[in-house]
Amino acid sequence: MGWWQLNADTLARSRFVLSPLAETFASLKLLHSGQGAHPGEREWLRAHLPGYRARLAADPVTARLVRAGLGRDWIADFLTPTPRAGEGFADEVARVRAVGPAAARAHLRLSLAGPLPAALDRDDLPERAAALLEWVWQETVRPYWERRRRVLEADVMARTAQVSRGGWASVLDSLRPGGTRWLGDNRFQVNLHEYPPREISGAELLLVPVTPQRTGWVAWEEGERYAVVYACDGVLAGEGERAVPESLGALLGPARAAVLVLLGSPMNTTQLTAITGQGLGSVGRHLKVLREAGLVRRWRAGRSVLYARTAAGQVLLEAGKGPVALGRNPPGLASAP
Repeated sequence: MGWWQLNADTLARSRFVLSPLAETFASLKLLHSGQGAHPGEREWLRAHLPGYRARLAADPVTARLVRAGLGRDWIADFLTPTPRAGEGFADEVARVRAVGPAAARAHLRLSLAGPLPAALDRDDLPERAAALLEWVWQETVRPYWERRRRVLEADVMARTAQVSRGGWASVLDSLRPGGTRWLGDNRFQVNLHEYPPREISGAELLLVPVTPQRTGWVAWEEGERYAVVYACDGVLAGEGERAVPESLGALLGPARAAVLVLLGSPMNTTQLTAITGQGLGSVGRHLKVLREAGLVRRWRAGRSVLYARTAAGQVLLEAGKGPVALGRNPPGLASAP
């Protein structure tokens, strides 16, 4: 297994970063696989997969580049530059475009675990990769970015609250790229491959959420910063539909009942707004009614006010019969009932 060694100071300085390019590359991987993890992803694929396939059919060299770069065990490094706090998409994709041709070919040989096909022995690979990422961003991600960004921010807020409860080690242990877990003794497993351990103490450790599920990778700038890209938590991005007991929806109203269903885990109003798609004022009114009825409690955690179901709320939820779907996701949203 591959793992990173880091000291307590490096762990304590870990931070979350949002990356439009990471979201775009994760979406490229989803388009390449053609397989959605939940209804929201499948609807998004129905909307955008035909255009993506047409784009590659018109550019066979780039199509071969994608297949080579998304290797079975290793992604070509130049396709996934390490995110940096505050960078926009244009700055991030410029770093892909600026990679030297020889370095790009070397990265592809590593992802292929073999020789480079003659069709890819050329100097314009970084430009082609950047152009494709720009297309994926403009056509399939940017139209939904503001809503996706709110989902990502909600995930970050939930995990930040988790830091206050269980420390950074508990957060690292909860990330969901394949094989990621906290091993103890200052060791963080980042994948299941038999790679030599890396000492990253003193460097910057970044955690980067993306909305597409069944994805994740690591990236680094040797000795300076290391990043783990992970899929958002399931409650935020992995469950296309949430079910509300029919009787509960009739009693409370579907929107208010949806808030109660979501509060099996502590959340704040920003998270609830992002997940449900309801307005902040509506969520606030629902929480007020649920609190006054004794179904929800609230408390302060740092700067955030969190809400969760009470025992009475749990009993009421479990008493419901006959679940009904809360609704379908719009094509660009990986969550939100």
